[in-house]
Amino acid sequence: MAKITISCAGNKKVFDHGITALDVIKDMDPSKAKDSLVVEIDGEVRDLGTKLVDNCEIIPLTWNDEAGRRALRHSAAHIMAQAVQELFPEAKFAIGPAIEDGFYYDFAVDNPFTPEDLDKISAYMQQIVDKDLPFERQEVPRDQARSYFANQGQRYKVELIDDLPSEAHICLYQQGNFVDLCAGPHVPSTGYVKAFKLLNVAGAYWRGDENREMLQRIYGTAFFSKGQLKAHLKLLEEATRRDHRRLGRELDLFSLHEEGPGFPFFHPKGMILRNELEAFWREEHRRAGYQEIRTPMILSQELWQRSGHWDHYRENMYFTEIDERGFAVKPMNCPGGILVYKSDSHSYRELPLRQAEMGLVHRHERAGVLHGLMRVRCFTQDDAHIFLLPSQITDEIKGVIDLIIRIYQVFGFSYQVELSTKPENAMGTDEVWQEATSALKRALEDKRMEYKVNEGDGAFYGPKIDFHLKDCLGRTWQCGTIQLDFLMPERFDLEYIGEDGEKHRPVMIHRTCLGSIERFIGILIEHYAGAFPTWLAPVQTRILPITDQQLGYAKEVASKLEQAGIRVEVDERNEKIGYKIRDAQLQKIPYMLIVGAREVKNNTVSVRERSQGDRGVLSIETFIKGISSEIANRQIEGGDWC
Repeated sequence: MAKITISCAGNKKVFDHGITALDVIKDMDPSKAKDSLVVEIDGEVRDLGTKLVDNCEIIPLTWNDEAGRRALRHSAAHIMAQAVQELFPEAKFAIGPAIEDGFYYDFAVDNPFTPEDLDKISAYMQQIVDKDLPFERQEVPRDQARSYFANQGQRYKVELIDDLPSEAHICLYQQGNFVDLCAGPHVPSTGYVKAFKLLNVAGAYWRGDENREMLQRIYGTAFFSKGQLKAHLKLLEEATRRDHRRLGRELDLFSLHEEGPGFPFFHPKGMILRNELEAFWREEHRRAGYQEIRTPMILSQELWQRSGHWDHYRENMYFTEIDERGFAVKPMNCPGGILVYKSDSHSYRELPLRQAEMGLVHRHERAGVLHGLMRVRCFTQDDAHIFLLPSQITDEIKGVIDLIIRIYQVFGFSYQVELSTKPENAMGTDEVWQEATSALKRALEDKRMEYKVNEGDGAFYGPKIDFHLKDCLGRTWQCGTIQLDFLMPERFDLEYIGEDGEKHRPVMIHRTCLGSIERFIGILIEHYAGAFPTWLAPVQTRILPITDQQLGYAKEVASKLEQAGIRVEVDERNEKIGYKIRDAQLQKIPYMLIVGAREVKNNTVSVRERSQGDRGVLSIETFIKGISSEIANRQIEGGDWC
């Protein structure tokens, strides 16, 4: 029998031609065999049951590897689909991929799934898991696969096959009596999926097209162990408690309406939060040498054609016509910032020129992906465009990094950094992209920052550094970004007069710190569970008179706090003090000042902090001094001064 040489776990060994990857792992890396879910063969992720026919290198992949997690969750989706097929024979099957932290499958059924249906499906899935059915891969001719699904009445599968390249191999996977169109890979058998949970049902358009039919999407999650699943479900419960949409309603911060899908409405308290955030942003940018500008929301079609957005971003834009000319609502602020730069001549002595803008932009998002403040159709970018000399690139990028980090530290966020490189639809030459990418790498390495390379995810005009915030639940959110651009200055013929008296081309940096103000507010709501630091809280203090006899004194105290710049309100309701305290707690108000007959007599207040409870009796002056210091220092935690 023919022999092949296999590399695994740093060793090489000769095996018979046709041995499976799993058998090699059992022989060469037995400690990994029990935990392996799939295998990487010369860089390609495959099933453990793949037969090896050539010399190759294999790497066992476990739950600790992303590909391992995706394979297990994808397998769980197939198990769910099998359960649906056997419980609801009339169901039509669409797609069922693994996603971050879970999986889903889309079905067309006569009646929407109910919670009771999910219970039945889950119980049937457990039976399939207990049977430990093997996942069997088959490669078949296109016509055979098409005929099979057509005879089954599975029109979505037929459409998917028709859209595959003509030369493509058609891969099917089967477990038990269930057969699905799938490229794989999968875990060896259904018994590997030991810990799963079906979460909810939602509507989803076929292929994400709102002009196509609405399907039923069942979401689930799966883990390698029951302990991991239990911890994840606890995390989901906490995430539900912190959901910014629910807290936005309860705290009266913002609302969403069918009359404006994807266009959030900010209420008075939400505007206080937003204005405080923007004031902080402006203060930090003044310190960092930025000048603030404001550019129009609607600009001509010709401008967007020149910038490249017309060719690379048109499907995400909104359009209108004015005086028989085509115009577009801006999806980005950069062309407007460029026009501000071009409105005057510039000397090398002025550079770097830092222009910051709180710019309202509009981008078309499909209805199915809209999500509170996190995914909207209009949002405010805390944008900036920096025009600089080529020799200033590294230092300027390091300065932007310092600014972003300084801002995140105020909120107590940790972060991860990614470097995104040239995408497929990029403008410009490979040489220009290489120069820009190398400059970003130099800045990161000079700052001794750890970063991950995200291949092919740069903007169409330049590579970028992305900052991913990590919230208190360990979730990450892409917020800050730094994009280096040699192309826009060329397209818009930007110039400066150099030290030699000649015209030269500047370099351009696009950057944001918070990303989207709306989205950042959503992140803050969930990170703090609505209990904002005192400096951000819409109401910083609520005064609670025990009876109506103390109402006059309460208003006097409120007046003194207002004069000191503290946001305060008086609870004038004829309710018991316990009720008033509970309500203030539910509204996440940082400080409650309880005033009764004793406080009136002694010209004091009884201080209660929302997380630490009773903090004792203080004079009004002492309270004002303490809370004012907390606000001025933008402390994350309060109450340490009282």
